Amino acid sequence: MTTVTTSRGDRRLSPVFVGILAVTAVTGWATWTGFAARPGLAVFLFVTASWIVSLCLHEYAHARTALHSGDVSVGAKGYLTLNPMRYTHALLSIVLPVLFVVMGGIGLPGGAVFIERHRIRGRWRHSLISAAGPLTNVLFAAVCTAPFWLHALDGVPPVFRHALAFLALLQVTAALLNLLPVPGLDGYGVVEPWLSAGVKRQVEPFAPFGLLFVFALLWVPSVNAVFFDLIDAVLRGLDVGAGSSDCGYWLYRFWNGTPDLCLVSP
Repeated sequence: MTTVTTSRGDRRLSPVFVGILAVTAVTGWATWTGFAARPGLAVFLFVTASWIVSLCLHEYAHARTALHSGDVSVGAKGYLTLNPMRYTHALLSIVLPVLFVVMGGIGLPGGAVFIERHRIRGRWRHSLISAAGPLTNVLFAAVCTAPFWLHALDGVPPVFRHALAFLALLQVTAALLNLLPVPGLDGYGVVEPWLSAGVKRQVEPFAPFGLLFVFALLWVPSVNAVFFDLIDAVLRGLDVGAGSSDCGYWLYRFWNGTPDLCLVSP
């Protein structure tokens, strides 16, 4: 059995993460109440802050699973504090994913925390560490869509409803894209322990470019259409209509203008 040894300071919640949670709460309240003069700006801040929270939880899930699998070094690295500034690749983990959302409404977590794999024994543990992040996005999507599939939307303001729908879309895209068996993404991390040493050596040089390859591929119109048809199908299965997620997207990109129908109850 693995003995988990981390200090209390290694597990203390980061003030940076608490601050992000506070921004999420305040902007969520502004989105719900219509307090902001420009509802799109409130949605932009609420969704962006919520997205960063989910990115932190995604990386935390990797680190926490690694901790209980034998890598006690994650505590000293600050990964258990949920501080995004402690990630090995803050640019890939935070900045690029937010930029992807702004540019194309695509939820794609970036670089993961650095796990000392040599400390971990057992292929299943290695696979579970990689799967923990996308599974966090699945859970986040379930929470965002709960009012829809529980049919508990009475009294929920339309702008807040659309913001939740768009946030759910981001989580679903993040989960599906990250589970692709592409080098550099978590899906490849799930299958890598089961590959031969020769295959791993051949694939290793492509790992740094996997994320950019997937993002570039999504700009191909035919691929983009198929992918978002799949996303729409998943959201429909969760009782989230395409109209609501589309309105959330337009509200998020408030600088382009928001259709009036997105601001009133259906």
